[in-house]
Amino acid sequence: MNETILVVDDEQNIRTALAGILEDEGYRPIFARDGLEALDMAKKENPDLVLLDIWMPKLDGLETLQALKEFHPLLTVIMMSGHGTIETAVKSTKLGAYDFIEKPLSLEKVLVTVKNGLDVRRLKAENDSLRTAAFKGHEIVGKTPAIVHLREQIKRVAATDASVLITGENGTGKELAARAIHHWSPRREKPFVEINCASIPEELIESELFGHEKGAFAGAVAQKKGKFDLADGGTIFLDEIGDMSLKTQAKVIRILQEGKFERVGGTKTMEADVRIVAATNRDLPEEIRSGTFREDLFYRLNVVPFAVPPLRQRRDDIPLLAEHFLIIFAQREGQERKKMLPETVEILKGYDWPGNARELRNIIERLVIMTPGKVITPEQIPDSIAGAPHGREGHGSLQEPNSLREAREEFEREFIIQKLEENDWNISRTADAIELERSNLYRKMKSYGIDAKK
Repeated sequence: MNETILVVDDEQNIRTALAGILEDEGYRPIFARDGLEALDMAKKENPDLVLLDIWMPKLDGLETLQALKEFHPLLTVIMMSGHGTIETAVKSTKLGAYDFIEKPLSLEKVLVTVKNGLDVRRLKAENDSLRTAAFKGHEIVGKTPAIVHLREQIKRVAATDASVLITGENGTGKELAARAIHHWSPRREKPFVEINCASIPEELIESELFGHEKGAFAGAVAQKKGKFDLADGGTIFLDEIGDMSLKTQAKVIRILQEGKFERVGGTKTMEADVRIVAATNRDLPEEIRSGTFREDLFYRLNVVPFAVPPLRQRRDDIPLLAEHFLIIFAQREGQERKKMLPETVEILKGYDWPGNARELRNIIERLVIMTPGKVITPEQIPDSIAGAPHGREGHGSLQEPNSLREAREEFEREFIIQKLEENDWNISRTADAIELERSNLYRKMKSYGIDAKK
């Protein structure tokens, strides 16, 4: 179907000239003689683009633009005026106009501007479609009262700029909650930037967050923008904020208070319009009492607190989550979706899932890969889950090892837990003890479903 362009101008000769060139280019032009007629036409025809004169009777172009944007915020509008000033052009741009063309019109310029405007519109539509599709892979799945309430809270707070603190055990879906807040917010078209405070060495966390200047430290061979720079206008998600050093916490407080920061090694004050969503599996009030977390930062982050419930407290969501993961893995592998027998689902519902939804996802992925047929039966559920309806005994693995690789992974998991216990679950000390980078240790813990909070 030809793209529809609404031409709004009180001069008949302008409407006639534009009708000719737009039709020649394959567009479908429709017309309005004033702002009120344009609003009525836009509601009926839903045009792809509007060419809008500024000086008109009854309702001028700027008032019409504002009204159009109220009921059709993504509409591409190009302003036209024979008495244009820089002030008028700036004002129309602030109200949401795509571009501004001066009269007398250059028909060639009109066509180029229309083409560019429609191209931008198509790109926005594609981006919105891709963003929606990407979000579907990160949606919060469930119908239990706790999850329904959580989704309602998220949509309510998303419309604001309030800071949010999300708490919950490892693997419950704190990142999904953060992404949902961003997705439903006015900032959804701006960046969502995630940083895991526990996976970055303490000496590098400031550089990651705020960036650094050339020569700020050994290896800083060029200026680098930090996460707050990259998230400007959008949302920054500070995961595992309980692992952040006190020094860095002080700088985050300044961002919350003033929206300002300095890069490492720099003296220039930078500004960033960023919404902060933080998450932790730690007991922050206890961390405050022990002196490892700033009380003032806690209260600034805890404006709207969310608690994501563990999977064992919402067992009725397990069938929905399992089905959700089956669909994801089938799509990823390009295979027909496998099904689970009701008895298989009941076994999954009976397990306590200490690794929460992340552990369930890992098990479903393993079952999809290892099940030769199209139906997953109870016999294919790992013994450690089928035989432990009230949770694992000891540390336990996800499945009895049937190969050298699985045996090696089992040993590595048990070894890491043992060393963590020997070092009072201090990740930095444990990493030093086993001669492993702290970030690598954290990734291994995450992959094995080892909860850092003990």
